[in-house]
Amino acid sequence: MSVWDHTDYYESSVSEEFRISLGEGNTSLIASRSIGPSVGLENLFFKLESGNPTGSYKDRFAALGISHMKLSGDNTCLATSSGNTGAALAAYCAAAQIRCRIAVVETAPIAKLQQMLAYGAEIERVRGFGPDAAVTQQVIECLHRKAEEPGHALQVSAFHWSPLGMQGVQSIAYELNEQMEKHIDHVFSPAGGGGLTLAVARGFSPAYSTAVHCVQPEGNDTIASALRSGLDAAQDVECTTKISGLQVANVIDGHEVIAACRTSGGTGHVVCDEEVYAAQKRLAREEGIFSEPAGGVALAGILKAAKHGDIPPSARVVALITGSGFKDAHSIESMNAGNECPLVDPDQLFA
Repeated sequence: MSVWDHTDYYESSVSEEFRISLGEGNTSLIASRSIGPSVGLENLFFKLESGNPTGSYKDRFAALGISHMKLSGDNTCLATSSGNTGAALAAYCAAAQIRCRIAVVETAPIAKLQQMLAYGAEIERVRGFGPDAAVTQQVIECLHRKAEEPGHALQVSAFHWSPLGMQGVQSIAYELNEQMEKHIDHVFSPAGGGGLTLAVARGFSPAYSTAVHCVQPEGNDTIASALRSGLDAAQDVECTTKISGLQVANVIDGHEVIAACRTSGGTGHVVCDEEVYAAQKRLAREEGIFSEPAGGVALAGILKAAKHGDIPPSARVVALITGSGFKDAHSIESMNAGNECPLVDPDQLFA
């Protein structure tokens, strides 16, 4: 089995002297041992994006985005983040010796904030940013104005604002085509603003006929229901989900996601937060995969689709596991509630 070389992607846009890489990409694709068979899916696979350098797929975005900043001679990165984008940009900015300033969603998990700070980023949490569409738009407008200053560049993990960096995320699709020995029938992707889903859908050639599905928490259903019901436009919502990373009340890449997924043969799937947390727990307990809640969203969508008979048993299905469980300590604490770690004497060990 060949492995897609991510450096090939840089050669078309960034010369070697300006490339910033920490070894992102070429993440593992593994077959389900337990969950797939338990729900009648013979060929369920997990793409483990938690294996990237900072623990999420956002490293693919940061690598290309910061490389383009080096190429342009920029010295200050301005960004927004609910956690993973900020951690990725902070790391790659550190490697490039570029100043990194990040406006962070108010509810971002502390582990993600600590990771950004460890890399030396300057971060500020903004009240209402993320769940409130109006506040989010205000933050973006503020950063756009600051990005007009010499040497500054705005990096937001969405095609709408940062298409060059987001092209790096398309490498997930390229890798899947190389890693899977047979045709992939379905890819399920979690969505907040929709950038990941759009990148994967664009990354697959129409010749592959791979259906790309958009899965969202019902508390941030900007895209999925519209896609499923045949509408052409996403819509802003009042965000109520607790799933970190997917609290994006604005449309952002939503309209394009609907068009791309529909063209691929995919549709939208809406899941509740409880289904997401259950999927996160099943990944850990049944597959040995340590995922943050957002990383369990695709699996929650697959489980729901399988229950309703929407996926043939023999279909080859991939769930994108987008980030590590270390990203969200609170969700892991909730998962482990009731499990004790007692302190014992040697003669009491497993008595």
